[in-house]
Amino acid sequence: MTVKAMTSKEITKKVFNKEELFILDVRNESDFVDWKIEGVNFDYLNIPYFDLLDGVEGILDKIPSEKDVVIVCAKEGSSIMVAEMLSEAGISVYYLEGGMKAWSEHLEPVKIGNLKDGGEIYQFVRIGKGCLSYMVVSNGEAAIIDSARMINNYLEFADSIGAKITQVFDTHLHADHISGGRMIAEKTNATYWLPPKDATEVTFDYQPLEDGSEVEIGNTAINIHALYSPGHTIGSTSFVVDEKFLLSGDILFIDSIGRPDLAGLAEDWVGDLRESLYMRYRELSGELIVLPAHFMIIDELNADGSVSEKLSTLYEKNHGLNIENENEFRKLVTENLPPQPNAYQEIRETNMGKMKPNEEKQREMEIGPNRCAVR
Repeated sequence: MTVKAMTSKEITKKVFNKEELFILDVRNESDFVDWKIEGVNFDYLNIPYFDLLDGVEGILDKIPSEKDVVIVCAKEGSSIMVAEMLSEAGISVYYLEGGMKAWSEHLEPVKIGNLKDGGEIYQFVRIGKGCLSYMVVSNGEAAIIDSARMINNYLEFADSIGAKITQVFDTHLHADHISGGRMIAEKTNATYWLPPKDATEVTFDYQPLEDGSEVEIGNTAINIHALYSPGHTIGSTSFVVDEKFLLSGDILFIDSIGRPDLAGLAEDWVGDLRESLYMRYRELSGELIVLPAHFMIIDELNADGSVSEKLSTLYEKNHGLNIENENEFRKLVTENLPPQPNAYQEIRETNMGKMKPNEEKQREMEIGPNRCAVR
């Protein structure tokens, strides 16, 4: 029986379609507990690879025959070996091609909607890490917002729809993943925009993105209107696109709000966070569709795999937007924080241009889930 690979793209489709999948994860228990492939109808068995070196006989009765089974490890090598052992025992299984390394880097483009003058907006779902980035397209021009470091995904997608990337934005200086913004700008001669309050230590040239900045994409005047919304970082900036979409960066998520501590300044920034969410955002139209830079749990995905919700709905349902007492809010966002992201300080310094780690080191720095939200 031949051992077959299952790609990250194929698993992503199963996540989006809420299909069943059985995952045998052969990484160490601590790695599995920290970060795994999430799916609404996925079942799991975690048996470290070293416990299977003497054979798989002890787990044969735990492997279902009525659903797809995929073996998962860090880089694929161990999962291939376990898959071969199970195959020799007569059980049909797949292994995850490229392992969790590939899962962490997969980007799935999803069309969010049309813009008034014939343009489109796409969301790139980084399913394994919960990161979301965007491409706004109009009349043959494209803008990228909050790009991941896997820049070929954006370059190839823009090419496939006949669009030239002319503008690149980061809503803030990211601490959980390495931005591809500068690299895309260099490759395409696009303008790279960054909030100046987050850029005091950067080592490169950029266009300062300030409150009220308007950038047109294409000839159809699709305005990307910048809204200063500090709190996650001191420079955090949101965008209103086409008076229809609110790209909230890491200030507001579907099920939570942004954490203000990734530069070690939670006490200082919590007031900014409250003002942005409880005053600045309150002045915006409730009809705006919120498009965040991250999602936290798989339940936040819509039926098509996208992540979005009307601003008015979030004011009804998101607990972080409904804390009347300011001291209670302050307590929530300074005391109720998950662990810092892996290597977050190194990631910040890479995004400032102070560090230039090689590709393997960048992968290593990013491994694991995003932790940009208050729980």
